[in-house]
Amino acid sequence: MSPQTNTAAASVTRTWQLGDLTVNRLGFGAMRLTGTAPFDNGVPRDREQAIGVLRRAVELGVNHIDTAAFYFSATRSANELINRALAPYPEDLVITTKVWPGRDPSGEWWWATPEQLRGQVEENLRQLGRDHLDVVNLRVPPSRRSGSIGEHLGALAELRDAGLIRHLGISNVTSEQLAEALAIAPVVCVQNPYGIGASDEDRALLRLCGELGLAFVPFFAIAGSGRETGPGARDSEVVSAVARAHGVSAAQVRLAWTLHQGPHVLAIPGTGDPDHLAQNMAAGALRLSEEEMTRLTSLRPTSA
Repeated sequence: MSPQTNTAAASVTRTWQLGDLTVNRLGFGAMRLTGTAPFDNGVPRDREQAIGVLRRAVELGVNHIDTAAFYFSATRSANELINRALAPYPEDLVITTKVWPGRDPSGEWWWATPEQLRGQVEENLRQLGRDHLDVVNLRVPPSRRSGSIGEHLGALAELRDAGLIRHLGISNVTSEQLAEALAIAPVVCVQNPYGIGASDEDRALLRLCGELGLAFVPFFAIAGSGRETGPGARDSEVVSAVARAHGVSAAQVRLAWTLHQGPHVLAIPGTGDPDHLAQNMAAGALRLSEEEMTRLTSLRPTSA
């Protein structure tokens, strides 16, 4: 079977609701717009090429872009590239950003107090040229995954009530933190690491989001359970075999598998390369058989 020509709207279930906002399930992540590797790693992207990739993504049906003010390198800012490429923005375009982490001008990381979140929201507003943000995810630090997120989410809820934010989401959270968040304010999405080889805990949270009617937005969908280090050897072997059977890349198989996890699962693959963009978008039309899904889903975390 060969993949068909595809746009983001050609996924099995084409769209999902982020509150009152309708998005195509195959979106775009902006982290790699600034260079061949995130932040100040890798080689800077050609500015006009990055702008062209953004415009082409929208032409292909993307109406959900994930970004952050801390997606910048010494010479490029993802938010400013989005502003340059797409403003005035299409009416149906949803831009999701995230706060709590931040980077100072030298690139050093810092984590905001609840009182500092307004400044981070306003920084995103300025860079994007918006008067409100469609969705803001509270990105939880790795060191806080067993702690309360109440004060920070409460501060964002106040900014939503003030009209600076339309909808709230949470990122890098546990099931317990999701329950805490829902007791404080409505959330429309959970953005967590997830891909082939996901742990039982990750899979349970994805199912829970489906039961609650919340979007689940994976990052590391292409890298899988190896996350920053990339897929494990056995993982890659099985994925490559499925890819060969379809005449597609391993990355396309990983994205297709992600979209097969449920109608509430969104994908936000990112790239600054026009060829990779075309491949990512084509993954939405790739149909995997039940046998292939079983083989891929049976893969366990590389650390197991």
